[in-house]
Amino acid sequence: MATQIIRPDSQGKVRDIYDLGDSLLIVATDRISAFDYILPDEIPFKGEVLTRISKFWFEKFADLVPNHMLSCNVSDFPERFAPFATYLAGRSMLVKKAKPVLVECIVRGYLTGSGKKTYDADGTVCGIKLPTGLTEASKLEEPIFTPSTKAALGDHDENISFEQLVNLQGAELAQKLKDLSLTLYTAAADYAASRGIIIADTKFEFGMLGDELILIDECITPDSSRFWPAATYESGKVQPSYDKQFVRDWLNANWDRTGEPPALPQDIIEKTSQKYREAFSILTGLEFVHEEAR
Repeated sequence: MATQIIRPDSQGKVRDIYDLGDSLLIVATDRISAFDYILPDEIPFKGEVLTRISKFWFEKFADLVPNHMLSCNVSDFPERFAPFATYLAGRSMLVKKAKPVLVECIVRGYLTGSGKKTYDADGTVCGIKLPTGLTEASKLEEPIFTPSTKAALGDHDENISFEQLVNLQGAELAQKLKDLSLTLYTAAADYAASRGIIIADTKFEFGMLGDELILIDECITPDSSRFWPAATYESGKVQPSYDKQFVRDWLNANWDRTGEPPALPQDIIEKTSQKYREAFSILTGLEFVHEEAR
């Protein structure tokens, strides 16, 4: 486990957040969660991959929507973090402090996961009626916007309809969230397809910076998305993915989800780490090299 650098002001399952007044320092640790549990083992380089992929998308989408990123250069961080520069390098981001919009903005281009379960039950996903005859991993005619509530740590997010989102956030903001999410997903999916990756679905988070809606948190990472290799895609079956699927599969086979989750075998840890790094390299076109403090 990585040594705690300074006690964070808040923590998520994966991220440690430091409140710097009008900005935040977000540190993506190597922690990994599955089935709403934080596992006892860490995945080497995972936090670095999440931060660097987010940085890649923030820069790529800068002309589509403003975002919260200020710097990923450790030398730009407050002096009190300097002793921890080696740990922070590559995995941390200094960001503008926005007021989060408390909704997960999920876009689905393919039918899988919780969407497949509700589709099988009543032919809908978050209140959206879909054509009959779809199967696991079917490509949808058009991407769909399927928001969910943003639950507190340890609780479950809940899928909601667009009408429920309007009731929660108002018609104008709800429409902006929908339009921006679909625009970003489409742009990302088109780019990823050119790199041989299918983005089956992803989630975005937004915040208000004064009166301006900006993109915050992570962006289209293996933790917030399903990445499938296009070369082996075949509808009607569960797809291999560039994420923590090795971890989920091993836990499903070796744990009944009672009590604390068990330690992961070393080969599962190594395979998962490799998948994260592979996703980074394929999407960015860059070889993954552990970043040194600068």
